[in-house]
Amino acid sequence: MDTCVIIAEVTVDGDTTILGCMADSVLEVLDLMPAGITPAGITPAPRIGTNTRTEFIAGMGKRDDRFIILLDVDKVFSAEELSVVETGGR
Repeated sequence: MDTCVIIAEVTVDGDTTILGCMADSVLEVLDLMPAGITPAGITPAPRIGTNTRTEFIAGMGKRDDRFIILLDVDKVFSAEELSVVETGGR
């Protein structure tokens, strides 16, 4: 397994926190603009059935012949989860 830590700046309820989150693996990290994905090329998250939650997806882009799912990091963590991080789990 290629476990890694992703560093993210997350804003919830107007408060910004920098945190690290563990991921089982990361295929690729890229800067969207040099990769050719512009804001005009980002489409809204698609509806993927009734049981799949898509509120964490900011949109989708396309690079070459691959689709890229853009994660909305600010919606991944709730205010309660971030308060646990800020207080050290207390």
